[in-house]
Amino acid sequence: MAVPPAIDGVSPSSLQLPPGAWRFVLDALCERFPAITRDAWIDRFARGRVLDGAGNAIGSAHAFRAGEVIFYYREVALELPIPFEEQVLFEDDELLVADKPHFLPVIPAGGFVEHTLLARLVRRTGNADLVPLHRIDRLTAGLVLFSKRPQTRRVYQDLFRLQRIEKMYEALAAPLPDLEFPVLRCTRLVAGEPFFRMREVQGEPNSRTAIDVVERGDGVWRYALAPVTGRKHQLRVHMAGLGAPIVGDPIYPEVLAVGDVADYSRPLKLLAKHLCFDDPLTAELREFCSGFCLD
Repeated sequence: MAVPPAIDGVSPSSLQLPPGAWRFVLDALCERFPAITRDAWIDRFARGRVLDGAGNAIGSAHAFRAGEVIFYYREVALELPIPFEEQVLFEDDELLVADKPHFLPVIPAGGFVEHTLLARLVRRTGNADLVPLHRIDRLTAGLVLFSKRPQTRRVYQDLFRLQRIEKMYEALAAPLPDLEFPVLRCTRLVAGEPFFRMREVQGEPNSRTAIDVVERGDGVWRYALAPVTGRKHQLRVHMAGLGAPIVGDPIYPEVLAVGDVADYSRPLKLLAKHLCFDDPLTAELREFCSGFCLD
């Protein structure tokens, strides 16, 4: 089953219709996505934004059949623009390396669809096959590695799965003069409360970060963070757990702000600074460094 092409840089989402007594696909979508009004769905059908499994536009009177796969294009009314620009640092036949600014999501989520790094790059390059090989938080700036071709994607994904890629972050946080560095933080991370937070608990560690000090300033130190694993919010939770939450963090150690609205004057001082790996196709050493600075 071929995925329909992207529109304005946004690829469609897919849904296999579950068992139910609905008469039309429209009815099933309205019940599954109650935050989207019936009129909004009817408008999407009318504009060809809902498709069948073959990629053909269907109407709002399309009969419901359990198990049928449909595609639909996500849309956000009054989507907030992100007034910061990404940079493309490198591109060849297989890879694209982007330098992401703070506040820009990597992929569509929440209130962001078109204003995401992926959508911007698809529009810029015209390549709907772009896929991020890893992700960083919306509030984090720095390097994101993209695969350009499905045929070679797996070998680059394996770099992350097999921990054969060196990732280095920089962070600004409070001093920790009582600790001897470098420190290896190994803890168990699980979902916390509210739902978007993570927390450390007792048990077998599932997250590891090597932490060192780069610069000892007055009131704020610059840290080098090397994640061995890639758990959600891992670096932010580990620094907060040590007693030095990252400057500008709105949810660790306590929730100060939520949602899509961000204070652009107070970015999270966390930067995906460096990526290094041996290219699995060419055996060439690849090294990339972000052009952004936390100061």
